[in-house]
Amino acid sequence: MTKIVEIMERSLAIYRMICPFRIIPSSNNYYKLLTDSPLDREIALEYNISVTASDNGTPPLSSHKSITLLIADINDNAPTFQKPSYNIYVPENNPSGASIFTIKASDPDMDQNSRITYSILNSNIEELPISSYISINSETGTIYAQRSFDYEQFREFHLQVKAQDGGSPPLSSNVSVRVFVLDRNDNSPRILSPSQEAKGSALFEMVPRSAEADYLVTKVVAVDADSGHNAWLSYHLTQATEPALFTVGSHTGEIRTARAFVERDAVKQRLVIMVKDNGQPSLSATMTLNLVFAENFQEALPEMKSQTSSSEYQSDLQFYLVLALAVISFLFLLTVILAVTMKLRQSGHPRFLQCFGPVPHSKNGAIFPPNFEDGTLPYSYQLCLSSETRKNEFAFLTPSVQMVDNILSSEKPDEPFTGNSGNNFHSEKAKDEERSTYSIYVPENNPSGASIFTIKASDPDMDQNSRITYSILSSNIEELPISSYISINSETGTIYAQRSFDYEQFREFRVQVKAQDGGSPPLSTNVTVRVFVLDRNDNSPRILSPSQEAKGSALFEMVPRSAEADYLVTKVVAVDADSGHNAWLSYHLTQATEPALFTVGSHTGEIRTARALVERDTVKQRLVIMVKDNGQPSLSATMTLNLVFAENFQEALPEMKRQPSSLDYQSDLQFYLVLALAVISFLFLLTVILAVTMKLRQSGHPRFLQCFGPVPHSKNGAIFPPNFEDGTLPYSYQLCLSSETRKNEFAFLTPNIQIAENIPSSEKPGVPFTGNVGNNFDSAVDNGEQVRFVSDI
Repeated sequence: MTKIVEIMERSLAIYRMICPFRIIPSSNNYYKLLTDSPLDREIALEYNISVTASDNGTPPLSSHKSITLLIADINDNAPTFQKPSYNIYVPENNPSGASIFTIKASDPDMDQNSRITYSILNSNIEELPISSYISINSETGTIYAQRSFDYEQFREFHLQVKAQDGGSPPLSSNVSVRVFVLDRNDNSPRILSPSQEAKGSALFEMVPRSAEADYLVTKVVAVDADSGHNAWLSYHLTQATEPALFTVGSHTGEIRTARAFVERDAVKQRLVIMVKDNGQPSLSATMTLNLVFAENFQEALPEMKSQTSSSEYQSDLQFYLVLALAVISFLFLLTVILAVTMKLRQSGHPRFLQCFGPVPHSKNGAIFPPNFEDGTLPYSYQLCLSSETRKNEFAFLTPSVQMVDNILSSEKPDEPFTGNSGNNFHSEKAKDEERSTYSIYVPENNPSGASIFTIKASDPDMDQNSRITYSILSSNIEELPISSYISINSETGTIYAQRSFDYEQFREFRVQVKAQDGGSPPLSTNVTVRVFVLDRNDNSPRILSPSQEAKGSALFEMVPRSAEADYLVTKVVAVDADSGHNAWLSYHLTQATEPALFTVGSHTGEIRTARALVERDTVKQRLVIMVKDNGQPSLSATMTLNLVFAENFQEALPEMKRQPSSLDYQSDLQFYLVLALAVISFLFLLTVILAVTMKLRQSGHPRFLQCFGPVPHSKNGAIFPPNFEDGTLPYSYQLCLSSETRKNEFAFLTPNIQIAENIPSSEKPGVPFTGNVGNNFDSAVDNGEQVRFVSDI
């Protein structure tokens, strides 16, 4: 029964849904059509209603009427999204402005009520407004990326999108959108260790020479900013000086020795390590590692410094600057010489220095040219021809010359030349002349050929039988014959040193000296002479440790930052080739960046810290150690030691490379070379311009090529120097003073010049001007007198 009731109710509901109308009587056969349930336009847009009216007759009659009912829309439905939330996956490095997704919302209403507008409400991005990341098309719901996303910057973000219809009042719905940025293999691996301080700087590691196989040299540590399989890294050894000497862990990055170091292996090894990721395409990074096989820090340092730098470029640049400077200087000097030569040729004077002589009528004195002949001293004087007085006036000073005889002289041939006196040669000689041995003490560095001792032998015979001859029989020197060391005067017995003895080469030697008389048969006696070479302080101390491999190279030692007071930094070891008190050495600290930070043992040479390192102390310290001997005068040697406070080798290396090298000097040298080149070039151009200007001025023609014209003495007329005074024509002549005759001889030719009418003169224009021809002046002049010759024309 219950089921029947439910079926009837469902049927009734369906009926009402299909036909949600009913008719009720009103009055006077009027009926009303009423809705039986709410009408929903989204379910049925219109209804076709058929109304039938029938009477109660028999048979009943009826008629019907069809009514079309259209349902008007109201905004009763909010927009709805297809999903409650959306997930968008965007690969990183996407193009800016590209469409990444489209959201669709539906509204069953119609017309304006179904027109949907999309907008973004909010997001979880706080750094910048969401509009700087994405935007949405308000009409289509298409979402656009406003920038290129970076997976390493953020990997996801979410936002609320609102869809609103155009009804009144408007209805809206929200949906959550999550944007996931997908990783791409866009980051190369980055090597963290060993760290490379500066771009292009070399990485060094020190490996003990005694390292066995599987010795851990260092470990390469790298990271990749990508994720997943893109960040899986592998390590590979791509290049090596000795490929069989090292291995690299493919996944660990550990560099180990594959075998022990042998003599044939190079001390300096170069490895190129490549770190590669697992992306598609794969990206990689490389590093170059220099390994030095050495037992200590100081031994490894020279190998680290043998790096190619810009010194070769600097050297080439300096070479070309010097070459350019030399060429320009040569051209400048050549131009000056040619200009002076042309000037002298034009003036008619062959003597070079006359162009630098005194001005006319100068009382500064005569100039001595270098081309005089024996017995004749030439002088240049000025002869002035006055057109007013019509007289030749010549004035000169007789030189006061004192002849010195026998400036160079030598001593008389029979007087010997004496050399060094006061040589400290001494010997022990017994009062008794008849001795079997002699001891001679000779200070080293004695002058070669000096007498060092005299042996005397006596013979009681007389005449020829008592005439003793001395000779050297043998010695204990095997390297060279004894004659190259000492010799003896056969008559006097004086022993001479044939060379300068060196105490450090040999300290003593023995010789057998034979004294033989002139009798027949001759009798002889031998004596042993021991020559002792005495030490002098002639050798400076030599520093053995720390060893300075190359001259001028800096010495470095590494000191831990945590070193306490009295920490042994290093020990200076020095030796002196002298002996005795001359070889007693003392060590002194002469210069230091922080003098109170270090102490040096006066007799041990140990360099120790006086206190712990503090923050105000510089990381790099420079010490100058002086090693001094005890000789008179004292000799010394110095060494410069650079100390770097660092905890490990790689930390200390950058400080060592910041050495004050010769680059500053090279830069200054280049500056001065360029400056000198500019100055010389300017002077060269100025000289050329002046020479051309003077040539054009002298020629009187403004045309440029006139300077290459013929030499003076043309037929156009006489050439007058530019510095003549009114009415005076200067000329230069030769005066010769003979040391034999003690006379001044002067000869000149009066120039045959015809004066034009326009030359300033006090004479009549019609009278021609003629010079004196063939006048000879001859006079005896005492020293210091001034002579004036005047001749009427």
